[in-house]
Amino acid sequence: MNEAKLVACHDCDLLQRKAPLSGGGVARCRRCSAVLYRSWPATYDRALALILAAAVLFVVANCFSVVGLQVQGTLVETTLFGAVSALWGDGMWPLAGLVFVTTIVMPSLNILAIICLLLPLHTGRLPQRPELILRVLRHVAPWGMIEVLMLAMLVALVKLEHLATVVPGVALWAFGAVMVLVTAANASFNATDIWAPLDSVPDVNAAPGAPEESAAAPTAARAGLFVCHDCSLVSKPLAHAHGGICPRCGAVLHLRKPSSLPRTWAFLLAAMVLYIPAVLLPVMVTNTVFDTQSDTILSGVVFLWNSGSWALAVIVFIASIVVPMLKILALAYLAWSTQLRSPVIPRKRTRIYRFLDLVGRWSMLDIYVITILVALVQFGSVATIDAGPGAIAFGSVVVLTMFAALSFDPRLIWDPVELEVE
Repeated sequence: MNEAKLVACHDCDLLQRKAPLSGGGVARCRRCSAVLYRSWPATYDRALALILAAAVLFVVANCFSVVGLQVQGTLVETTLFGAVSALWGDGMWPLAGLVFVTTIVMPSLNILAIICLLLPLHTGRLPQRPELILRVLRHVAPWGMIEVLMLAMLVALVKLEHLATVVPGVALWAFGAVMVLVTAANASFNATDIWAPLDSVPDVNAAPGAPEESAAAPTAARAGLFVCHDCSLVSKPLAHAHGGICPRCGAVLHLRKPSSLPRTWAFLLAAMVLYIPAVLLPVMVTNTVFDTQSDTILSGVVFLWNSGSWALAVIVFIASIVVPMLKILALAYLAWSTQLRSPVIPRKRTRIYRFLDLVGRWSMLDIYVITILVALVQFGSVATIDAGPGAIAFGSVVVLTMFAALSFDPRLIWDPVELEVE
């Protein structure tokens, strides 16, 4: 009898037997090529050291200035929180809230959750409420955008050097170190392996009538099984309890995300409406003693190109113009084809979804650039930079498309394929 545990692909719901892997090995779904699980070396102590260093540097990064601007002997500096406060003071509170959440709150929660997970293991104890910690990690991961902030700082430096002498601050280097350390910490351990010493839930394979793989490629849903997106447990509905509760971590379970397509369309249509003012309205207004200049996203790209920063111009154009437009079009195609229950190219459509989920956050680049410029260029009647109405619309487009991608259930792509093989 094969005692290997069942795993279900989170992207196509295919049931597969969990096979042992060599160190550093990766198991992929045989149908859609999604990563099922990895074989990570047990390096919890290394991950803890890295994340503790990241925590210290994150505090430093938020206490010292990110960048300074020196004009005629006057040095204007700003911290990240100071930049958020400048937006708030200008009445751009939706933009200020978005920047505060994605650059301070979510990265803080991510670092704190990893520490709460690894510190007890280092001292020989088990984490308290691991299900809650792992749930926090899964939900905050898409919204922590330190790497996007770092690229935005580079773009802002290029724009500012044409106005005055730019003085990089301590926080600039600290944020860069935090980005590297958090990435290294996440690569040093597998969060779902935390369940191994805690798992007291019987394996679904040990129960009578456990499903076997067949030529029909059964999914968890067809086998009457739930797969938990928080702890990856495959479980049967319990006869004496509500079938939609994970017996291991207590998460609410569904065979498919509830109202996935209606919610995806709602977020997507709202993003389509706001994309027009986001592109046409000014995202930044520069006031000088000579005139007032309004810049749209596209004019900002032209400025970088004309100033000789061609690489940055291309990056900003792709992140701020191409990615939002392609994400809207691609999500509309995925939702439309899924609603029609099309069985065409399911593997490619699943890859499109994974790509969109990966690149969506980079559209926040322009929002962070505007935040830094607004905070630094405040020289009274000589020169000021303010955020324009287009910035709020653009930030809303980014958030709405991310919500649309998170609402979409890629497993729906494969349901019509299951009908064809019956």
